[in-house]
Amino acid sequence: MTGCWFATAAARRRKVRTQYRLMKTTVFLESVKRKRMVTTVAQRGRNTKLSSRLLNQDEEDAETEDSSLHGGRIRSFKHERGNWASYVYLPYHPEEEFMELLEDLLSFASAHGAVLTLQEEFHLSLSQTVVLRHHWIQPFAQSLKAGLMHCKRFLCTAGRLRVYCNAERTRTFLGMEVCAGHVQIMDLVHEVDKTMTEFHLDTFYKDPSFHVSLAWCAGDLTGQMKEGCIQGMQSLVDNHEEGPFVLQLDCEELRFRTGNKTFRFPLKP
Repeated sequence: MTGCWFATAAARRRKVRTQYRLMKTTVFLESVKRKRMVTTVAQRGRNTKLSSRLLNQDEEDAETEDSSLHGGRIRSFKHERGNWASYVYLPYHPEEEFMELLEDLLSFASAHGAVLTLQEEFHLSLSQTVVLRHHWIQPFAQSLKAGLMHCKRFLCTAGRLRVYCNAERTRTFLGMEVCAGHVQIMDLVHEVDKTMTEFHLDTFYKDPSFHVSLAWCAGDLTGQMKEGCIQGMQSLVDNHEEGPFVLQLDCEELRFRTGNKTFRFPLKP
């Protein structure tokens, strides 16, 4: 059985690379589609634009309440018109070696009864997900920008796998925990927390475990993953090719995402 598992590793790696490329292409095409829709509506006049936006919003309200449209994910808070789910993060741009390792990890987990879904994007969270009213977005972004003006770029690394579960116990995550760069990340969180406090929103966790989420599944599978497969997956990381795999995250830019908008804040060289 071991021989068969390794014999099909290359095929699995090709599959995950293809899935990842298709995912990125889909996201890009959806972004282009949204931009074209906005342009078309704008050309029809202000009144038509307003009515179309209200119609589209009603459709989105119905869709976002259906968890089947989001891979079984359940919202942490009820979707309401004018409320924007928002969070701050550092982006991670994966390399081919990372994607190959990730496919091996997901295959190993699946063989042990934990079917995980690849993250749509990879990032390191610097805030909890909070709700912003639409008219708060620009002031919030301006506050973040002012607080980050003196923050410098840095490199952080991660290499230890950990299992996480959200507060509602509705989703389980496989993450790779940061092992270097913790102090610099805490400095960023401190600035983000200042803005959160200014808008009376929840600050970040008191004793955070900074990590890059790799994959997820619906429900609470922390016990099953910790007992059944986390050690085996860590062995795959530690024995990857010529030595332990170390995820390197070049922290050059902080991002603030709210709904379908993304604000970028470059850090100082």
